[in-house]
Amino acid sequence: MATYGLPILFTLVLWWVSTVVILYLDGLHKRTFIWSLAGASVLMAVSLWGLHASAADTSVNGVYCAFACGLTAWGWQITTFYMGAITGPRRTACEPDCKGFAKFVEAVRTCIHHELAIIVMAAVMVMICWNKANHFGLWTFIVLWWMHTSAKLNVFFGVPNLSEELVPHHMRYLVSFMGRRPMNMFFPLSVTASTICAVNLTTKAIAPEATPFEATGHAMLATLMVLAIVEHWFLVTPFDANALWKWGVKAAQETPLTREEAANGDSDYLPPTSGEAAIMDTWSAAPPTICDDAILTRLLDAIRAGAFGDIRSVKGVVQTRADWVQFEVDHHRARISPFAPKQKVDPLVIALGRRMDRVRLQAAFEACAAAG
Repeated sequence: MATYGLPILFTLVLWWVSTVVILYLDGLHKRTFIWSLAGASVLMAVSLWGLHASAADTSVNGVYCAFACGLTAWGWQITTFYMGAITGPRRTACEPDCKGFAKFVEAVRTCIHHELAIIVMAAVMVMICWNKANHFGLWTFIVLWWMHTSAKLNVFFGVPNLSEELVPHHMRYLVSFMGRRPMNMFFPLSVTASTICAVNLTTKAIAPEATPFEATGHAMLATLMVLAIVEHWFLVTPFDANALWKWGVKAAQETPLTREEAANGDSDYLPPTSGEAAIMDTWSAAPPTICDDAILTRLLDAIRAGAFGDIRSVKGVVQTRADWVQFEVDHHRARISPFAPKQKVDPLVIALGRRMDRVRLQAAFEACAAAG
């Protein structure tokens, strides 16, 4: 039990708690970010010191220390990215007509500084562990890097479950670079690679000749790889895996507002109320007679990501090649469902928000017209 059970339990608890804490902090008001980033930076510095202190320690305690330090260093990378401190030169939503390799380039521009920071951190950790016996902290960081990068590539190429509700409001433009598809060619490759790594790490953990130091470290890394595999399958299965994290997101969004913030709308999560609606603009238009459902889906994602201004809600009914559909968009998600009109209706879309780009919004809906 102590050889395998405790390392696995330690990995699961530390991974889950750190994820929930980061989601909670990232979802708070931006005024708190300076304190969160300062605290995360202190922990990052402590983690590098701890990694150095444990680099030559081949005891079981040395593995626990190195693993915690590697995970903490990775937590700093994620915190700085989702708080918008270290991202990339692009901080706006993707245009609906941007596709293919051009879209990939623009997606890279949203996170290139983040990726460079990861490379620098990994290089520092390699130098710390160079010619030392305990590399488990470094490998923890690399496994987490792989988990995150693989997941980002999969949601870019397209998966059914994007988990876009977990993206902080100030980073919603990232949603416009995500794709919703039944499957993509990269998914089986990434899952297969992760599975091979998990099997290899498990084999090393349970090998008869493995020392307690090796068994503990490889058990922790194998657990992380299994978590990566499970997370990937949740991207394509019809289960709401986000329930694991929604507590942290919900708690952050329910942080009370001051009277001044409510009056000025100075909040990332200020929902529309009856009083607020009175000072909002409305926009309506008649979409094309027949809409392309794929283009419509991408447009709704772009609206939710903020590509056309601060749009709080959009509702409408349109006809696609297959049938009539109704849609609804808010800051949390876009919903499209079948619609069976009982009498003749005309396509219609209505939007509610502030500082809406009406000209571009009109053009975007007109561009939804089905070819032919």
